[in-house]
Amino acid sequence: MPGRSATYAEAVRRALPKAVQVSDRWHLWRNLCAKVLLEVRAHAGCWATINPPRPGGVHEQTTRDRWNKIHDLLGHGVGLLDCARRLNLALNTVKRYARMPEPQVLRITPTYRPTLVGSYRDHLRARRAADPAVPVTRLLTEIRELGYTGSANLLVRYLNQGRADGDRPVTTARHVSRLLLTKPGNLHPNETPLLQKITASCPEMTALASLIRGFAALLTPAEGNDVKLTEWITQVRSVDLPHIRSLTNGIEIDRSAVDSAVTLPYHNGRTEGVNTRTKRIMRQMHGRAGFDLRRHRILLP
Repeated sequence: MPGRSATYAEAVRRALPKAVQVSDRWHLWRNLCAKVLLEVRAHAGCWATINPPRPGGVHEQTTRDRWNKIHDLLGHGVGLLDCARRLNLALNTVKRYARMPEPQVLRITPTYRPTLVGSYRDHLRARRAADPAVPVTRLLTEIRELGYTGSANLLVRYLNQGRADGDRPVTTARHVSRLLLTKPGNLHPNETPLLQKITASCPEMTALASLIRGFAALLTPAEGNDVKLTEWITQVRSVDLPHIRSLTNGIEIDRSAVDSAVTLPYHNGRTEGVNTRTKRIMRQMHGRAGFDLRRHRILLP
């Protein structure tokens, strides 16, 4: 149920049958964000070619390959312990990879110390961009002609660390979701063309972008939004977006409260503020205060 407990809603209906229940718009948007991320991941095969990840160094390749192997086994019903045995990995390593929704999450940007190779980074990047298969020995000869005085091992280590790769950003599912869910006017100028390419990558992504804009408009309460919400739900059920469709099922269960949320100006902000203050007071007393003391502190002006 969007933003509310089903048990709480039923209790209100029984105790105050004439009360108007209003879903929290923040939770409605949050639930949509979660479903959008699932849809973006489901259609990664469409948009991943728009701005594919850079190859990276040895460590990035190992991380990506290991993540793919573990999730492939898990997808076929293999247990964590069996995965560890088959891949000859520690069980905790398998668990850590299994918790990651995508391999890019495991990527940590290290801080390197300056080296002799750093002065020739631009040349190395240009050469590898023009010919990704250029031999290391050839690169070593070229930069030595430019004045490089270091060893071959230093160059190999520099390349394996990915420090000669391009600066093109890696587009992940979370990045795509953020682009889709951000107000168009708040996007960086460089992000707008990328978003246009991503939304045009397949019909489902185009429909997803349109549905997000439509739902965002409904979260500004106005008369007639309940009718527009019905039209929005009809649009969702006409496209192949199962995760967004599951959101509409939850909306229909609590439809009257959601209709009130998109048509009435009331919101749950003050209630959430009281909850936050109550939790803060309990943390200040390290959870050891009795009910009377907590009640006294909460009721203090």
